Amino acid sequence: MKKLLAVVNPKSGTGNQHQIPQLIDSIIDKSRFAVDIRLVEAEGDAYRFGREAVDNGYYGLVAIGGDGTVNGAASAVVNSDVALAVVPCGSGNGLGRHLNIPMDVKKALALINDDRVEPFDYCTVNDRPFMCTCGMGFDAQVAFDFSRAGKRGFITYLKKTFSVYANYKCEDYVLELDGERIEEKAFVIALCNAAQYGNNSFIAPHASMQDGMIDITVISPFKFYDAPLVGLSLFFKNIDKNRHVAIYRAKEIKIMRKQHGPMHIDGDPVEMPDELLVKCHKDGIRIFSPGLGENNTPE
Repeated sequence: MKKLLAVVNPKSGTGNQHQIPQLIDSIIDKSRFAVDIRLVEAEGDAYRFGREAVDNGYYGLVAIGGDGTVNGAASAVVNSDVALAVVPCGSGNGLGRHLNIPMDVKKALALINDDRVEPFDYCTVNDRPFMCTCGMGFDAQVAFDFSRAGKRGFITYLKKTFSVYANYKCEDYVLELDGERIEEKAFVIALCNAAQYGNNSFIAPHASMQDGMIDITVISPFKFYDAPLVGLSLFFKNIDKNRHVAIYRAKEIKIMRKQHGPMHIDGDPVEMPDELLVKCHKDGIRIFSPGLGENNTPE
């Protein structure tokens, strides 16, 4: 009997969280798996429960929630024998979408019964793990301001986007990519283990979580009238073709900027210092996989 620890965030975006324990009971194969359930009630709980899974010899950790819950749980089981199962229940679901995990809770839970576990890469920025993306620049500033707005919702986010854009000044960065130095003035710098932010918004269309590399997407300053085309290219999966965009690849990136400031790490806005070290950790996390390859491309 293989032990699973299910971490459930009751505040994630599905609206059906009260049904999760019943779904687990009815869907997970009881002849092979024994499931314990923990509810996320405070910041840091997903990570704490993940460490519980590692310390007590669980076979798998089932992260049921949004990107924050998944990142917290995943960060706890990197470099361990505990396999991560992702059941996407948030708004972006970047990791689940990249790995072709069903967005339907029942189908994502049923995937665990296949017991197909594969090694994937994870990354760190200043030793803080992330599974999908981290970055700085305009989008990080919007996320940072939005998190402190007091009022949530799409309208608030839209207002913050326009207010930040009206006053935003692109920064100068020095990047060392596996030792090679380049200088960029950038609107956005995204460091990508996976291909998308979430919601099928592809910031690094060719990124893979199994190649030991980080894709670095640099969006240069552009005119206001170019903004719609840059934005749409994310959803058409061709931002790499935009003339304002350059994509580099490296195993390790050092970034130097003039001062500390906002970053987003798997969607979580944080304050980070002026010097950053980003590393890819090859095959550092085991994940339950549908076996369809990555990035919506069947094998």
